[in-house]
Parts: sequence; structure tokens; C-alpha cells
Amino acid sequence: MLAMVKWYISSLNASFSSRVPEGEWEKKPYNPVLGEQYFMTWGDVDGCGETDVTCEQVSHHPPITGFYIHNKKAGMSLNGHNGQKTRFSSTSLICEQVGQSLLTLHNRDNESYLLTSPPLTVNGIWYAAPYIELTGNSYIQSTTGFYATIEFSSRGWISGEKNHFKCYIKKNAGNPKEYLYKIEGQWSGKSTITPYGTKQSSPFINVSESKAASMKDKELEEQDDMESRRVWQKVSEAIRAGDTQTAGAEKSKIENKQRAERKEREEQGAQWQPKYFTWEENQPTVFSLQRMLASVLKNKYDPPNAGNWVFNPSKSSDQ
Repeated sequence: MLAMVKWYISSLNASFSSRVPEGEWEKKPYNPVLGEQYFMTWGDVDGCGETDVTCEQVSHHPPITGFYIHNKKAGMSLNGHNGQKTRFSSTSLICEQVGQSLLTLHNRDNESYLLTSPPLTVNGIWYAAPYIELTGNSYIQSTTGFYATIEFSSRGWISGEKNHFKCYIKKNAGNPKEYLYKIEGQWSGKSTITPYGTKQSSPFINVSESKAASMKDKELEEQDDMESRRVWQKVSEAIRAGDTQTAGAEKSKIENKQRAERKEREEQGAQWQPKYFTWEENQPTVFSLQRMLASVLKNKYDPPNAGNWVFNPSKSSDQ
């Protein structure tokens, strides 16, 4: 569980902080189209082996992405889905991340970890300098009987630390008021760990020292028509050229094609199906871990369902 929390915190920095170059701000992303796909591979780091990634937009209304991340040498896989529910609050955009993921350690008798994602707050919109902060809570539950609660807080007007988090690791069968470890610090910087019953802290992780893996994907001409870089190729070229008129026109072509395909399906009474993922209403491991977590968190944790968009390996042979 300690290793899992360490990885989870480092992944937050990679997702929401280090990817934005210093001195720059968040950019408005493309809205993925239904069935859009993305494949890539992270290179080997310190002998851990390569890690393959498969993503597919499995729903457009609401927007949901299914993903499968697999490292055969390490015997690990991460299968889940992520969606967003957004609303404005004062001068900020609040983004609730719906969905969950299941990390499985295949070399440890399929030991599994259920992970949830924290809400995002996009600040600085009205000043044309948007940046992301994490708020609220996220949770990790293991089949081994340990769970972690992670509380995120943002910097206030007067005091507080940017990108602050506080994590407690506990036993499902233990006293809910007692913890094994408290981990606290910045998810974009340094954090410390303190065992229960002591005041002696030691370094936990400094994410700025993490070694980034190389990324590689197929050349553009080798990609399928539904792969992200092919779908948005002309829009991207126009943006890079500073031609907003052409970018808007090419974006409209993509959206109009999607509308026409949706209308055709409706007329034929056909149901669209993802290529690589299948919805499983009550995924057994997800359901079991949710029950374990709900039993200790009570009304603090109320997942909307126990389902997951499950990756189908047999469909990936033509990837």
C-alpha cells in the first residue's frame, strides 16, 4: 500500500503539473469524439520493462474514456474509466472526475487496488491564465485489507500550501480512528511520512526527482483513422500555423461527421459499441473492494455503480 500511494502521488504530478511547461498555462483540450483511440508505449526505466497504453472514448454524452495500461514484465495492469461532470463556481470551473480504476498485480496472486480520482478546480480562467488544483478526497482500497484516504486542499487567499495533500493508511479491520501512517506534503513536490504514535517524520517522495519514461507512438501514416493524431491532424496543423479560421472549419467537419453518424444509427435503431472495451455492470473485484471501502467510510463514499469498462485483449490484435 505504501508503494501504491507513492506511485499514485507521482502520477498526479505527471497528470496535472509537470506536463505544463514552466511559465505556461493550461490549454483548452480537444473534446474527444466517440470511438476516438489513442495508443502509446512508455519506455523502460531502471529495468522495469515497457508499458503499453490503450485508450478509447467509450461515451460522448457523458464524456467517458476507457483505458488499459499494461506492463507484462512487471506483471501489472491498470484497467478503468474516467469521465467528467463540470460546473462553474464563482470564477472557477469545478470538474468532478467520475469513474474508477482497478490495478492488478498478476505476479502476487492478482492482488488488486481500487482507485478513485479527486475533483479538479480550474482557477484563473477570467485572467486568461488557467491552472489546475486538486480538491476533495480520493481513495485506494486493497484486497489485502488496507485502505488509504487522501485529502486535497488548495492554497487560500492568505495562507496554505499549493497542491497540498494529507493521506492516512489504515486497516479495514482496525480502529477507524487509528492509522498506520500519515503522509503529508505537496503532490507536486516533497512529502513526508509519519508512523502512528510518533512525531518522527521521514522523507516519503520528492516527485521532482522522478525519472520520466520516454514516450513513443506510431508514425502518423501508420495510424488508423480513429486514432487521435489522425482525427485532429488538420485542426492541429491549423492551430500551429495560427490559422484559427481553418482550425474552426476543420473542427466543425469532425463534429458534423459525428452528428451524421449518430443520426444514421438512430434511424437504423443501431447501438454503437466500443472497439476495445466492454461495459461490465457489476465487475466482481470492483464490487468487492467498494463494499470493503464503504464499510469503513460510511456515508463519505457512495459510488454510483460497481461497473467498469473492461478491456478485451482479443480485440486488440489488430492494434
